[in-house]
Amino acid sequence: MTKQTSSNSHPLDDQQDAPQRRSFLAGAGVGLVAIGGLVAGASSAAQDQPASPAAAPRRGDRQPGDADNFYQSAAVTTRKVRFRNQYGMDVAGNLFTPKRPGSAGPQAAIVVGHPMGAVKEQSANLYATKLAEQGFVTLSIDLPFWGESEGRPRNAVSPDLYAEAFSAAVDYLGTQPAVDRERIGVLGVCGSGSFVISAAKIDPRMKAIATVSMYDMGAANRQALNQSQTVAQRKAVIAQAARQRDVEFTGGETQYTSGTVHQITPASHPIEREFFDFYRTPRGEYTPPGQSPLLTTHPTLSSNVKFMNFYPFNDIETIAPRPMLFITGTEAHSREFSEAAFQRAAEPKELHWVPGAGHVDLYDRVNLIPWAKLTAFFGHHLARPAA
Repeated sequence: MTKQTSSNSHPLDDQQDAPQRRSFLAGAGVGLVAIGGLVAGASSAAQDQPASPAAAPRRGDRQPGDADNFYQSAAVTTRKVRFRNQYGMDVAGNLFTPKRPGSAGPQAAIVVGHPMGAVKEQSANLYATKLAEQGFVTLSIDLPFWGESEGRPRNAVSPDLYAEAFSAAVDYLGTQPAVDRERIGVLGVCGSGSFVISAAKIDPRMKAIATVSMYDMGAANRQALNQSQTVAQRKAVIAQAARQRDVEFTGGETQYTSGTVHQITPASHPIEREFFDFYRTPRGEYTPPGQSPLLTTHPTLSSNVKFMNFYPFNDIETIAPRPMLFITGTEAHSREFSEAAFQRAAEPKELHWVPGAGHVDLYDRVNLIPWAKLTAFFGHHLARPAA
Protein backbone atom coordinates (compact mmCIF):
# COMPACT_ATOMS: atom_id res chain seq x y z
CA MET A 1 0.00 0.00 0.00
CA THR A 2 1.21 3.51 -0.83
CA LYS A 3 1.91 5.43 2.37
CA GLN A 4 2.94 8.89 3.43
CA THR A 5 3.63 9.05 7.13
CA SER A 6 5.23 11.36 9.64
CA SER A 7 7.30 10.68 12.72
CA ASN A 8 4.55 11.93 14.99
CA SER A 9 2.06 9.54 13.31
CA HIS A 10 -0.17 12.41 12.13
CA PRO A 11 -1.69 11.89 8.67
CA LEU A 12 -0.40 14.20 5.97
CA ASP A 13 -3.63 14.59 4.03
CA ASP A 14 -3.87 18.29 4.88
CA GLN A 15 -1.07 20.32 3.34
CA GLN A 16 -0.41 24.00 3.84
CA ASP A 17 1.92 26.73 2.61
CA ALA A 18 5.27 26.90 4.37
CA PRO A 19 6.34 30.53 4.57
CA GLN A 20 9.60 29.66 6.30
CA ARG A 21 10.72 27.36 3.50
CA ARG A 22 9.46 29.85 0.91
CA SER A 23 11.67 32.60 2.33
CA PHE A 24 14.56 30.13 2.78
CA LEU A 25 14.75 29.47 -0.97
CA ALA A 26 13.61 32.88 -2.15
CA GLY A 27 16.86 34.78 -2.38
CA ALA A 28 18.98 32.31 -4.31
CA GLY A 29 17.61 32.63 -7.84
CA VAL A 30 19.74 30.56 -10.17
CA GLY A 31 22.98 31.48 -8.43
CA LEU A 32 25.38 28.72 -7.56
CA VAL A 33 25.02 27.36 -4.06
CA ALA A 34 27.41 24.90 -2.43
CA ILE A 35 25.42 21.92 -1.23
CA GLY A 36 27.62 19.12 -0.02
CA GLY A 37 29.20 17.40 -2.99
CA LEU A 38 27.83 19.41 -5.89
CA VAL A 39 26.97 22.83 -7.19
CA ALA A 40 23.33 23.61 -7.73
CA GLY A 41 20.97 26.53 -7.85
CA ALA A 42 17.95 27.17 -5.69
CA SER A 43 14.95 28.89 -7.22
CA SER A 44 12.38 31.14 -5.65
CA ALA A 45 9.61 28.69 -6.47
CA ALA A 46 8.62 26.89 -3.27
CA GLN A 47 6.31 23.92 -2.97
CA ASP A 48 3.52 23.42 -0.51
CA GLN A 49 4.47 20.97 2.21
CA PRO A 50 2.95 19.03 5.08
CA ALA A 51 2.18 21.02 8.17
CA SER A 52 4.85 20.91 10.86
CA PRO A 53 3.81 20.58 14.51
CA ALA A 54 4.13 23.78 16.52
CA ALA A 55 6.66 22.07 18.80
CA ALA A 56 8.89 20.83 15.97
CA PRO A 57 12.59 21.64 16.43
CA ARG A 58 13.86 24.70 14.59
CA ARG A 59 15.88 23.87 11.49
CA GLY A 60 19.34 25.21 10.95
CA ASP A 61 20.28 25.44 14.64
CA ARG A 62 24.07 25.77 14.81
CA GLN A 63 25.63 22.91 16.73
CA PRO A 64 22.28 21.43 17.81
CA GLY A 65 22.47 19.70 21.17
CA ASP A 66 21.18 16.39 19.86
CA ALA A 67 23.76 16.13 17.07
CA ASP A 68 25.91 13.03 17.70
CA ASN A 69 27.70 12.15 14.48
CA PHE A 70 30.56 10.32 16.24
CA TYR A 71 28.30 8.22 18.46
CA GLN A 72 29.77 4.90 19.66
CA SER A 73 28.03 2.05 21.44
CA ALA A 74 29.25 -0.42 24.05
CA ALA A 75 26.63 -2.85 22.73
CA VAL A 76 28.31 -3.11 19.32
CA THR A 77 31.62 -4.56 18.11
CA THR A 78 33.31 -2.59 15.32
CA ARG A 79 36.14 -3.59 13.02
CA LYS A 80 37.65 -2.21 9.85
CA VAL A 81 37.29 -4.38 6.76
CA ARG A 82 38.39 -4.28 3.12
CA PHE A 83 37.04 -6.18 0.15
CA ARG A 84 37.30 -6.05 -3.64
CA ASN A 85 34.67 -4.80 -6.02
CA GLN A 86 34.04 -6.47 -9.38
CA TYR A 87 36.80 -4.37 -10.94
CA GLY A 88 39.48 -5.36 -8.46
CA MET A 89 39.38 -2.13 -6.45
CA ASP A 90 39.53 -2.19 -2.65
CA VAL A 91 36.46 -0.89 -0.85
CA ALA A 92 36.96 0.11 2.79
CA GLY A 93 34.28 -0.35 5.39
CA ASN A 94 33.43 -0.61 9.06
CA LEU A 95 31.61 -3.77 10.11
CA PHE A 96 29.30 -3.42 13.13
CA THR A 97 28.11 -6.54 14.92
CA PRO A 98 25.70 -6.57 17.87
CA LYS A 99 27.30 -8.17 20.92
CA ARG A 100 23.95 -9.74 21.77
CA PRO A 101 22.12 -10.76 18.57
CA GLY A 102 18.36 -10.76 18.80
CA SER A 103 18.18 -14.40 17.75
CA ALA A 104 20.35 -17.42 17.14
CA GLY A 105 21.93 -18.10 13.79
CA PRO A 106 22.89 -15.76 10.94
CA GLN A 107 21.41 -12.26 11.19
CA ALA A 108 19.92 -9.77 8.77
CA ALA A 109 22.42 -7.18 7.52
CA ILE A 110 22.32 -3.63 6.15
CA VAL A 111 24.85 -1.76 3.99
CA VAL A 112 25.00 1.97 4.77
CA GLY A 113 26.30 4.66 2.40
CA HIS A 114 27.53 8.15 3.30
CA PRO A 115 26.51 11.53 1.85
CA MET A 116 28.10 12.52 -1.45
CA GLY A 117 31.55 13.98 -0.86
CA ALA A 118 31.66 12.68 2.70
CA VAL A 119 33.18 9.51 4.13
CA LYS A 120 31.81 6.65 6.22
CA GLU A 121 32.74 8.46 9.45
CA GLN A 122 30.21 11.16 8.54
CA SER A 123 26.62 10.01 9.12
CA ALA A 124 27.03 6.45 7.79
CA ASN A 125 28.81 5.13 10.90
CA LEU A 126 26.10 6.67 13.09
CA TYR A 127 23.31 4.92 11.20
CA ALA A 128 25.26 1.66 11.12
CA THR A 129 25.90 1.79 14.87
CA LYS A 130 22.33 2.60 15.82
CA LEU A 131 20.92 -0.15 13.61
CA ALA A 132 23.47 -2.65 14.94
CA GLU A 133 22.14 -1.86 18.41
CA GLN A 134 18.80 -3.15 17.13
CA GLY A 135 20.28 -6.52 16.21
CA PHE A 136 21.34 -6.05 12.57
CA VAL A 137 24.84 -6.67 11.27
CA THR A 138 25.72 -3.43 9.50
CA LEU A 139 28.45 -2.30 7.15
CA SER A 140 29.28 1.34 6.43
CA ILE A 141 31.43 1.86 3.35
CA ASP A 142 33.59 4.52 1.74
CA LEU A 143 32.65 4.99 -1.88
CA PRO A 144 35.49 4.48 -4.40
CA PHE A 145 37.78 7.51 -4.71
CA TRP A 146 36.75 8.72 -1.23
CA GLY A 147 37.91 8.04 2.31
CA GLU A 148 39.93 4.88 2.74
CA SER A 149 38.64 3.18 -0.41
CA GLU A 150 40.82 2.76 -3.47
CA GLY A 151 40.59 4.94 -6.56
CA ARG A 152 42.65 7.56 -8.37
CA PRO A 153 42.37 10.44 -8.76
CA ARG A 154 41.01 11.13 -5.31
CA ASN A 155 37.53 12.65 -5.18
CA ALA A 156 36.64 11.45 -8.67
CA VAL A 157 32.99 11.05 -9.64
CA SER A 158 31.87 7.70 -11.07
CA PRO A 159 28.18 6.88 -10.43
CA ASP A 160 28.56 3.35 -11.82
CA LEU A 161 31.44 2.54 -9.47
CA TYR A 162 29.57 4.10 -6.57
CA ALA A 163 26.62 1.79 -7.21
CA GLU A 164 28.98 -1.15 -7.71
CA ALA A 165 30.41 -0.55 -4.22
CA PHE A 166 27.04 -1.45 -2.69
CA SER A 167 26.87 -4.69 -4.68
CA ALA A 168 30.45 -5.47 -3.62
CA ALA A 169 29.39 -4.89 -0.02
CA VAL A 170 26.61 -7.43 -0.50
CA ASP A 171 29.20 -9.84 -1.96
CA TYR A 172 31.29 -9.41 1.18
CA LEU A 173 28.44 -9.70 3.66
CA GLY A 174 27.27 -12.88 1.98
CA THR A 175 30.55 -14.57 2.97
CA GLN A 176 30.25 -13.68 6.66
CA PRO A 177 29.09 -16.49 8.97
CA ALA A 178 27.10 -14.02 11.09
CA VAL A 179 25.05 -12.87 8.08
CA ASP A 180 22.09 -14.46 6.34
CA ARG A 181 22.84 -13.65 2.71
CA GLU A 182 19.14 -13.85 1.85
CA ARG A 183 18.35 -11.01 4.29
CA ILE A 184 20.48 -8.04 3.23
CA GLY A 185 19.17 -4.48 2.88
CA VAL A 186 20.71 -1.16 1.87
CA LEU A 187 20.45 2.37 3.23
CA GLY A 188 21.75 5.49 1.52
CA VAL A 189 22.07 8.94 3.09
CA CYS A 190 21.97 12.02 0.82
CA GLY A 191 23.73 11.22 -2.49
CA SER A 192 24.10 7.56 -1.54
CA GLY A 193 20.32 7.36 -1.64
CA SER A 194 20.49 7.69 -5.41
CA PHE A 195 23.41 5.25 -5.59
CA VAL A 196 21.60 2.50 -3.65
CA ILE A 197 18.60 2.88 -5.95
CA SER A 198 20.89 2.58 -8.98
CA ALA A 199 22.46 -0.53 -7.46
CA ALA A 200 19.19 -2.14 -6.38
CA LYS A 201 17.72 -1.92 -9.88
CA ILE A 202 20.24 -4.51 -11.08
CA ASP A 203 20.95 -6.39 -7.83
CA PRO A 204 17.96 -8.32 -6.47
CA ARG A 205 20.04 -9.52 -3.52
CA MET A 206 19.20 -6.17 -1.93
CA LYS A 207 15.93 -7.16 -0.30
CA ALA A 208 14.89 -3.81 1.22
CA ILE A 209 15.95 -0.31 0.16
CA ALA A 210 15.79 2.86 2.28
CA THR A 211 16.99 6.41 1.68
CA VAL A 212 17.38 9.37 4.03
CA SER A 213 17.58 13.02 2.89
CA MET A 214 18.16 11.71 -0.62
CA TYR A 215 19.76 13.68 -3.41
CA ASP A 216 19.25 12.56 -7.00
CA MET A 217 22.80 13.45 -7.96
CA GLY A 218 21.93 13.37 -11.66
CA ALA A 219 18.99 15.77 -11.52
CA ALA A 220 20.78 18.03 -9.03
CA ASN A 221 23.66 18.53 -11.45
CA ARG A 222 21.58 18.73 -14.63
CA GLN A 223 18.85 21.00 -13.34
CA ALA A 224 19.80 22.14 -9.81
CA LEU A 225 17.33 22.53 -6.98
CA ASN A 226 13.76 23.16 -8.11
CA GLN A 227 14.93 22.77 -11.72
CA SER A 228 16.43 26.25 -11.63
CA GLN A 229 19.45 25.66 -13.90
CA THR A 230 18.99 26.41 -17.58
CA VAL A 231 20.29 24.27 -20.43
CA ALA A 232 22.71 27.07 -21.30
CA GLN A 233 24.10 27.04 -17.78
CA ARG A 234 24.42 23.27 -17.90
CA LYS A 235 26.33 23.47 -21.18
CA ALA A 236 28.68 26.05 -19.68
CA VAL A 237 29.49 23.69 -16.79
CA ILE A 238 30.11 20.84 -19.25
CA ALA A 239 32.38 23.03 -21.40
CA GLN A 240 34.41 24.08 -18.37
CA ALA A 241 34.92 20.44 -17.38
CA ALA A 242 35.97 19.52 -20.92
CA ARG A 243 38.58 22.30 -20.95
CA GLN A 244 39.89 21.04 -17.64
CA ARG A 245 40.34 17.54 -19.13
CA ASP A 246 42.71 19.08 -21.68
CA VAL A 247 44.66 20.73 -18.86
CA GLU A 248 44.98 17.54 -16.82
CA PHE A 249 45.80 15.33 -19.81
CA THR A 250 48.84 17.49 -20.55
CA GLY A 251 50.05 17.37 -16.94
CA GLY A 252 48.28 20.39 -15.53
CA GLU A 253 46.99 20.72 -12.00
CA THR A 254 43.80 18.93 -10.93
CA GLN A 255 40.96 21.30 -10.14
CA TYR A 256 38.09 20.70 -7.72
CA THR A 257 34.57 22.02 -7.68
CA SER A 258 31.62 22.85 -5.48
CA GLY A 259 31.48 21.10 -2.13
CA THR A 260 31.09 22.81 1.22
CA VAL A 261 32.42 26.32 1.66
CA HIS A 262 35.33 26.85 4.06
CA GLN A 263 34.22 30.22 5.35
CA ILE A 264 30.89 31.77 6.26
CA THR A 265 30.19 35.44 5.62
CA PRO A 266 27.14 37.62 6.31
CA ALA A 267 26.13 37.00 2.68
CA SER A 268 26.30 33.19 2.93
CA HIS A 269 23.18 31.38 1.80
CA PRO A 270 21.28 29.30 4.39
CA ILE A 271 22.13 26.10 2.48
CA GLU A 272 25.83 26.96 2.65
CA ARG A 273 25.47 27.54 6.37
CA GLU A 274 23.62 24.25 6.82
CA PHE A 275 26.45 22.21 5.30
CA PHE A 276 29.19 24.33 6.86
CA ASP A 277 27.79 23.65 10.33
CA PHE A 278 28.26 19.92 9.73
CA TYR A 279 31.36 19.54 7.56
CA ARG A 280 33.46 22.47 8.81
CA THR A 281 32.87 22.33 12.57
CA PRO A 282 33.59 19.69 15.24
CA ARG A 283 29.98 18.52 14.81
CA GLY A 284 30.89 16.43 11.74
CA GLU A 285 34.32 17.47 10.52
CA TYR A 286 36.52 14.50 9.64
CA THR A 287 39.54 14.10 7.37
CA PRO A 288 40.77 10.59 6.47
CA PRO A 289 44.43 9.89 7.34
CA GLY A 290 46.87 11.27 4.83
CA GLN A 291 44.31 13.43 3.06
CA SER A 292 43.79 17.18 3.00
CA PRO A 293 40.90 18.83 4.84
CA LEU A 294 40.87 21.41 2.06
CA LEU A 295 39.55 18.75 -0.33
CA THR A 296 36.82 17.34 1.91
CA THR A 297 33.52 17.19 -0.04
CA HIS A 298 35.07 18.65 -3.22
CA PRO A 299 34.84 16.38 -6.32
CA THR A 300 37.20 16.90 -9.24
CA LEU A 301 35.95 19.46 -11.73
CA SER A 302 36.62 17.31 -14.79
CA SER A 303 34.76 14.26 -13.44
CA ASN A 304 31.77 15.89 -11.76
CA VAL A 305 29.95 16.13 -15.11
CA LYS A 306 29.62 12.32 -15.05
CA PHE A 307 26.53 13.03 -12.96
CA MET A 308 24.90 14.63 -16.00
CA ASN A 309 24.47 11.11 -17.43
CA PHE A 310 23.15 9.65 -14.17
CA TYR A 311 19.42 8.85 -14.09
CA PRO A 312 18.84 6.71 -10.98
CA PHE A 313 15.04 6.97 -11.02
CA ASN A 314 14.68 5.59 -14.55
CA ASP A 315 13.11 2.12 -14.19
CA ILE A 316 12.87 2.51 -10.43
CA GLU A 317 9.54 0.67 -10.63
CA THR A 318 11.42 -2.53 -11.57
CA ILE A 319 12.74 -2.79 -8.01
CA ALA A 320 9.27 -3.94 -6.93
CA PRO A 321 8.11 -6.09 -5.26
CA ARG A 322 11.08 -5.34 -3.01
CA PRO A 323 10.04 -2.59 -0.60
CA MET A 324 11.32 0.98 -0.62
CA LEU A 325 11.27 3.58 2.16
CA PHE A 326 12.04 7.24 1.52
CA ILE A 327 12.69 9.43 4.58
CA THR A 328 12.94 13.20 4.31
CA GLY A 329 12.37 16.26 6.46
CA THR A 330 9.44 18.57 5.93
CA GLU A 331 11.91 21.47 5.89
CA ALA A 332 14.58 19.78 3.76
CA HIS A 333 15.73 21.72 0.71
CA SER A 334 16.28 18.30 -0.93
CA ARG A 335 12.78 16.94 -0.35
CA GLU A 336 11.90 17.18 -4.05
CA PHE A 337 14.12 14.17 -4.79
CA SER A 338 12.44 11.86 -2.27
CA GLU A 339 9.05 13.00 -3.55
CA ALA A 340 10.03 12.31 -7.16
CA ALA A 341 11.40 8.86 -6.37
CA PHE A 342 8.32 7.97 -4.33
CA GLN A 343 6.03 9.04 -7.13
CA ARG A 344 7.83 6.90 -9.70
CA ALA A 345 8.45 3.81 -7.54
CA ALA A 346 6.06 0.87 -7.60
CA GLU A 347 4.44 -0.78 -4.59
CA PRO A 348 5.31 -1.48 -1.86
CA LYS A 349 6.66 1.98 -1.04
CA GLU A 350 6.47 4.56 1.72
CA LEU A 351 7.39 8.24 2.01
CA HIS A 352 8.06 9.10 5.63
CA TRP A 353 8.15 12.76 6.70
CA VAL A 354 10.14 13.98 9.69
CA PRO A 355 8.37 17.14 10.90
CA GLY A 356 10.62 20.15 11.34
CA ALA A 357 13.73 18.44 9.97
CA GLY A 358 16.03 19.97 7.38
CA HIS A 359 18.34 18.09 5.05
CA VAL A 360 21.45 17.95 7.26
CA ASP A 361 19.40 17.48 10.43
CA LEU A 362 18.92 13.84 9.39
CA TYR A 363 22.66 13.28 9.10
CA ASP A 364 23.25 13.23 12.84
CA ARG A 365 20.45 14.66 15.00
CA VAL A 366 19.68 11.52 16.95
CA ASN A 367 16.45 12.86 18.46
CA LEU A 368 15.06 13.65 15.00
CA ILE A 369 16.18 10.64 12.99
CA PRO A 370 13.28 8.13 12.96
CA TRP A 371 15.14 5.11 14.32
CA ALA A 372 11.92 3.28 15.13
CA LYS A 373 10.72 3.62 11.52
CA LEU A 374 14.01 2.31 10.12
CA THR A 375 14.11 -0.56 12.62
CA ALA A 376 10.52 -1.54 11.85
CA PHE A 377 11.08 -1.32 8.07
CA PHE A 378 14.18 -3.47 7.99
CA GLY A 379 12.97 -5.72 10.78
CA HIS A 380 9.79 -6.56 8.88
CA HIS A 381 11.21 -6.88 5.38
CA LEU A 382 14.42 -8.68 6.40
CA ALA A 383 12.68 -11.02 8.83
CA ARG A 384 13.59 -14.68 8.82
CA PRO A 385 10.98 -16.60 6.78
CA ALA A 386 8.50 -18.55 8.85
CA ALA A 387 9.35 -22.24 9.15
